[in-house]
Amino acid sequence: MLTSWFVITGGALAGGLVSGLTGFGTGLTALPIWLLALPPALASPLVILCSVVSQLQTLPSIWHAIDLRRSAPFIAGGLLGVPAGVIALPYVSPRLFEGGLGLILVTLCTALLLNGQYRLPRANRYADALVGLGGGLLGGVAGLSGPLPTLWAGLQGWGKDERRAVFQSFNLTILAVALVSQALSGYVTAEVLSRLGQALPGTLVGAWAGRRLYRRINVVVFNRIVLLTLLAAGAGMLVRVR
Repeated sequence: MLTSWFVITGGALAGGLVSGLTGFGTGLTALPIWLLALPPALASPLVILCSVVSQLQTLPSIWHAIDLRRSAPFIAGGLLGVPAGVIALPYVSPRLFEGGLGLILVTLCTALLLNGQYRLPRANRYADALVGLGGGLLGGVAGLSGPLPTLWAGLQGWGKDERRAVFQSFNLTILAVALVSQALSGYVTAEVLSRLGQALPGTLVGAWAGRRLYRRINVVVFNRIVLLTLLAAGAGMLVRVR
């Protein structure tokens, strides 16, 4: 019981810290830790609950940079993807899911870290919506709505606040919808809410500390932290499916 408490609290603290610092990453950071003590059926809705809490806590610090016209295509695509992801949840192979996403993250993040100057031509709103759709699918399945929009925003060459405003507004919207979808599907049980009580203090403290760190770093450091976070998450996924 004590070991379970440490795992849940430690995962919540790490997830909150990364989310507060980067604007995403609760699921990428906390989920592998929580799966040491919790089955996926408990860990997935817990990730979404704690993600929403940390996003709401740090939203005021980035509110000034949010441009809804820029975020709208991502959100529209994501809203279409979430229900499909929730419906697919019982049928998704965790091994294939983690292996595929891990390979994508490791490949893209390694390439971007080695060539930090690479940028895509400015994409149109349809491409933004397609990326949002992919993020919504991943959010519905496992609360991992952040990686695809985060990488996409980085490839557009946006500034630190501008980039974070896009994927934080997207993540919060998609995760809130994913939470409602999972609740209506019966995944948010009394046991999940009990675990939330254990995870909430770590999430709040971690997000607070991460937000303070965010204010102290420049855009170059922020870029590297984001890519290293995604790279470490992808490598962890590949290790677990071996």
